[in-house]
Formats: sequence, structure tokens, C-alpha cells
Amino acid sequence: MATGDEFQAPGISEFLGLPALFFEGTPFEINRIILVRLLAVAVMLFLFWLALRKPSRVPGRGQSIAELALGFVQVQIADQILGKEMGRRYLPLLAGMFFGILAMNVTGVIPALNISGTALIGMPLLLGLVAYVVFIYAGIKQFGTAKFFKNSLFPAGVPWPIYILLAPIEFINIFIVRPISLALRLLLNMMVGHLLLVLCFGATSFFIFTAGGLLGLFGIGTLAFGFIFTFVEFAVFILQAYIFTLLTAVYVQQAVAEEH
Repeated sequence: MATGDEFQAPGISEFLGLPALFFEGTPFEINRIILVRLLAVAVMLFLFWLALRKPSRVPGRGQSIAELALGFVQVQIADQILGKEMGRRYLPLLAGMFFGILAMNVTGVIPALNISGTALIGMPLLLGLVAYVVFIYAGIKQFGTAKFFKNSLFPAGVPWPIYILLAPIEFINIFIVRPISLALRLLLNMMVGHLLLVLCFGATSFFIFTAGGLLGLFGIGTLAFGFIFTFVEFAVFILQAYIFTLLTAVYVQQAVAEEH
């Protein structure tokens, strides 16, 4: 962004102090990023409804695309990590998580939206909490509360004096670090991607319209980098949705395993 005749690089202020758009001053206040989240999820649900509302044995184009997308989550994440029986049980959750994250990520490169719904900590923390609750629920359902925590904190085959050191480490790793690391990984990738795009296109505007002259030539380079980073961001959007969902499945699988 430009301030007078100087270029100021984007910072964390891009994500703070977003003005209210609707219901200002109420518990239902909606700012730009909340609106983006709502729109992303609504469009995702509508597209799946449109594709699958009238399923047939010989699928049309929309149904085929939707089935391929769901099949990717089923084969590459649910079945591969959890096995077919348990994978089928958790597929709705994993598919919802994958496509929800993907939809909110993609808004970062959509004109007029230009920010990912996961680029503020609230949504990544909520998703991390969902993963946290799910793997604890899966473990308790499989073994009961006492055995689940015993399996988690006291791995088999370790000399008992080591448990004095190992149990607190396992507790911190499993019950504190996991949800926080999931949230931060998603948040930071989306935040950094947004800042890179703002930097490139903001610099382009500055060099061409503010600096002018020979400096305007630098605007061609920053514009090119902006388009390159946009395509890179598409890959990051998919990768982050995949990693988040995959790790959630891995945590569930570890929770129901006899030995950790």
C-alpha cells in the first residue's frame, strides 16, 4: 500500500479492526471475514446439493465431479488411515472438514473477497477444537475413559520410572499441542499467503501509479509475481485442507489403536 509517496508493506493490521458490515454492536455482528466464511460455506453446500440432488446410476457431469471429490477424501484419507469400516463412519466429518476448509481458503483469491476465511485465528481454532473433540470421543468410545487415557499417557513397553517424565510430555503433546498446532499451521499459511498477494499487487499499484517513470517498470515484475503467487496459493489451499483433514484422521486412528 502507498502512503503519500512512500510504499508501506502490508502487516498484521490487514486482519485487525475489520469494520462491521451488518448488525453492528450486537452479538450477531458480521464483519468482512465472517461474511466471507458464510458465503464460502453456503456456496459449497449449494454446489454439492445441486450436483447430488437427483442422483442416478449413470451420473451426469455435476454428479460425477461431486462423487470424484468425495471419493478422493474417502480413498486418500478416510479408508487409507482408518480402514474401510471406521473410515465410512468418519467420512461425513472428514469430507465436511476438507471441503469446508478448502472453500474458506479459496476466498483468498476471489475478487471482491480477497481474504481467506481461515486467515483469522477464530476459525482455525474452532476446527482444531472439532478435531480435538473427535479423537478424544473416538478413543473413549473404543476403550472407555480410563483405558483411553492410560493408552495415551502410558505407552506399553516402557520401564515404569520413565513414565514420570514421559506421561507429562505425552499429555502436553496429545491434549495441548495437537489442536493448537493444527490451528496455527492453517492460520499462518493462509495469513502469509494473503500478505504475499497484497504485497505484490500493492507494490504493482505503487510502482505504476505513484512512483511512475522508470520505477514503473518494477510494477511489471511485481504484477508477474502476483499472478505466480496466485497459482501457488491454489496449491496451498488444497494442501492445507488435505493436511488438516489427514492429521485429524491420523489422530483418530491413534486414539483407537491398542498401543500408541
